[in-house]
Amino acid sequence: MPTEILMPALSPTMEEGTLAKWLVKEGDTVSSGDVMAEIETDKATMEFEAVDEGTIGKIVVPGGTEGVKVNDVIAVLLEDGESADDIGDVGSAGTPAKAPADEPAAAPAAAAASQPAPAAPTKDGNRIFASPLARRIAADKGLDLADIKGTGPHGRIVKADVENAKPGAKTSAAAPASKAEAPAAAAMAAGPSTDVVIKTYEGRPFEEVKLDGMRKTIAARLTEAKQSVPHFYLRRDINLDALLKFRSQLNKQLEPRGVKLSVNDFIIKACALALQQVPEANAVWAGDRTLKFEKSDVAVAVAIEGGLFTPVLKDADMKSLSALSAEMKDLAGRARERKLAPHEYQGGSFAISNLGMFGIDNFDAIINPPHAAILAVGAGVKKPIVGEDGELAVGTVMSTTLSVDHRVIDGALGANLLQAIKDNLENPMTMLA
Repeated sequence: MPTEILMPALSPTMEEGTLAKWLVKEGDTVSSGDVMAEIETDKATMEFEAVDEGTIGKIVVPGGTEGVKVNDVIAVLLEDGESADDIGDVGSAGTPAKAPADEPAAAPAAAAASQPAPAAPTKDGNRIFASPLARRIAADKGLDLADIKGTGPHGRIVKADVENAKPGAKTSAAAPASKAEAPAAAAMAAGPSTDVVIKTYEGRPFEEVKLDGMRKTIAARLTEAKQSVPHFYLRRDINLDALLKFRSQLNKQLEPRGVKLSVNDFIIKACALALQQVPEANAVWAGDRTLKFEKSDVAVAVAIEGGLFTPVLKDADMKSLSALSAEMKDLAGRARERKLAPHEYQGGSFAISNLGMFGIDNFDAIINPPHAAILAVGAGVKKPIVGEDGELAVGTVMSTTLSVDHRVIDGALGANLLQAIKDNLENPMTMLA
């Protein structure tokens, strides 16, 4: 029988994407490994390869379609001996096409009855169908997917199902009502509706800029983070004079090797070492527990056109400054070209956002869940300082703000972490020991 080609999940958190372009057309023959389409996720454009061989019998979702749900049917593949007559009616979202308007009212019920029964999650070893995001939220909330009734296609458990579920209780018939109320609640949280905002500026010239997948994801994740993560903020000024002098000496010695260290390289190293010096802070929030790490995996925000990436430097505490510098340049370059693989920008327990290079003196950064903290770094500015001997002098001072998740890190622990970062940066030679 014809094989349905489904919208793939190209990252663990992907729930929908844009089918940017088909590279095949109906009637084309494909083999396993052939590139069939380009699919845009929130972070990158990735090629989609065929896993079976056959003939493209029908393209269900045309190129350029946004918001295609994971596991929706996007095309149908025919095997030898099959024809387009074997395909049947498939709608644009991978569901049976709607009946004509003159069908009797009972037709929808009959059509629903003919559909495969929703997969009933059980605990007897049968497969539980759930989206990656639903599985992650369920784990965070300590929910058993076997106790949740899915409202997605073919009984698949989706985000709304686990958000409406309560620990230790099966979902009930009231779930659809809760789901129906969700859009209104979300609209209230997000502010005025699109129509209301547009009407407010009626008569004024403006351009509507369509949100791409990355922008939508950034908006959703940061809104969720700011609303659900109990942030608090710790601030310290750091004297950079010793670091700048040491950096100049090192760069002069490294010049024959073509290595030039930036202040940001030192900041990455200082944070990685601080996570080792204050190991209780090297953790993430995991719903009903925290995960404490042995190594320091540090994420660094990289601005790109239309958004940002946070590539992760793994085992940063074990790497030399020159190795960190080279890796950061490589990751940042490929981030700007949107060529990072998911494993290169997912994970980590701590993040750095440096706007000092843009002339920003200080700011507060939003934590990127499940991280427990993020360091906001401002510019190094010449300021009057009081020396150890009490004399007034001029020094280069950098303002930093540590945003902390209070569920993982308490005030004193956060203060110890920021003190360790400060000590490392003000005594840079110790970072080579």
